[in-house]
Amino acid sequence: MPLPKISEARELSDEQLAAEIAATKKQLFQLRLQKATRQLEKPHQFRHARHRLAQLLTVEGERKRAASQTPKEEN
Repeated sequence: MPLPKISEARELSDEQLAAEIAATKKQLFQLRLQKATRQLEKPHQFRHARHRLAQLLTVEGERKRAASQTPKEEN
């Protein structure tokens, strides 16, 4: 299973991006819970989830920086 591509994250809208971040954080929580109870069957999912979360947070940060750098109109 290949790691997710950041280009896929960049195509998401702001609402979809926020929802995806929340879902990935929830998935990481579930994986930690499975690991603690020794029910985790696929440990590589940790790497994929952390990688995806990092991508999503990077795109979110890029968008926030781009929005704050846009020149404001002066009247």
